[in-house]
Amino acid sequence: MKGICILGATGSIGVSTLDVVNRHPDQYKVIALTANNNVDVLYQQCLAFHPEYAVVVGEDKAAILKAKLADSPVADIQVLSGVKALEQVATLTNVDVVMAAIVGAAGLLPTLAAAKAGKTVLLANKEALVMSGDIFMQAVAESGATLLPIDSEHNAIFQCMPAGYVAGQTAKQARRILLTASGGPFRETPLEQLPTVTPAQAIAHPKWEMGKKISVDSATMMNKGLELIEACLLFNMAPDAIQVVIHKQSIIHSMVDYVDGSVLAQMGNPDMRTPIAHAMAYPERFDSGVAPLDIFAVRQMDFEQANLERFPCLRLAYQAIRAGGIMPTILNAANEIAVEAFLNEQVRFTDIAVIIEKTMAGFSAEKADTLEKVLAADQQARKVANQIIAGLS
Repeated sequence: MKGICILGATGSIGVSTLDVVNRHPDQYKVIALTANNNVDVLYQQCLAFHPEYAVVVGEDKAAILKAKLADSPVADIQVLSGVKALEQVATLTNVDVVMAAIVGAAGLLPTLAAAKAGKTVLLANKEALVMSGDIFMQAVAESGATLLPIDSEHNAIFQCMPAGYVAGQTAKQARRILLTASGGPFRETPLEQLPTVTPAQAIAHPKWEMGKKISVDSATMMNKGLELIEACLLFNMAPDAIQVVIHKQSIIHSMVDYVDGSVLAQMGNPDMRTPIAHAMAYPERFDSGVAPLDIFAVRQMDFEQANLERFPCLRLAYQAIRAGGIMPTILNAANEIAVEAFLNEQVRFTDIAVIIEKTMAGFSAEKADTLEKVLAADQQARKVANQIIAGLS
């Protein structure tokens, strides 16, 4: 039995992880579940899985959860609150595996803590790696932690790497990575219509069910930009060796092109339980609950190059990783602020890229060699992005 801590248990990845856990109760014991503020869902998860710890970020929400649990059959669950509590449960001695599924920069510190503690880290949080880059990968190497990617694309790449591959290594026989993308809901929308896109339209992803922020990132292709930066770090490859490919059917989740002319692809129905189950069972495999792929129903698959005019956020991500240093942190921070403003109807859809580009223009690529520098750059970029938004209003 492995002990698992799920950071971000009430989100889509967390819910899917618990579904997989429920299918293999002889292999996993839930030690800790954490949530931002969704007390009702977390309460139901506590009843179903009886973790030792439940963590809610806000003290007021934690008090509500504690009161609900006091009158339940699982009243012995310890309820904690605050950011430090996230790090605490991610490093418990009886936790073997940490599912890092907190969206955004908030996931950085607990995920990094898990890596430093030598845990098996199932990385579903893009921003932790994008922000801290070499610091995170160094922590993994120094602690002996096992890092397994959960994003469907990175998990696909990992599965297509040579036997025994370890994240962070260079696969010398790999010539390039073909990083697939659905293209989101506006893949074919006329460019002149993009300024009038509404939040409701942006979060209506054609293939995947995701949270609002991630869905907007998919619509702008910033999610692919963040994945590009992640791929450079996870697989130790240069940005120019990673090509983004629009594949609207979302059946091939990514490919690796080898020097002998072979191209290996990982395929499957678009369901996050597949990469989750792969990582949880690694190096073995077990049932994920996902329906087998019916290739006869697929019938055809289309591929096209990503248009950087249509998707300027992807262009900015290439720019950030090529510059290096704190620039990926700046990119991520500005994007989080810009997406929030768009969801709150403060700015237009097309303003998201404008805000990010203007924010990046105010910084130079200083070295990101300490966590303090990374966190300081993150906060300063958020201030600058908010100032730019105020100027657009």
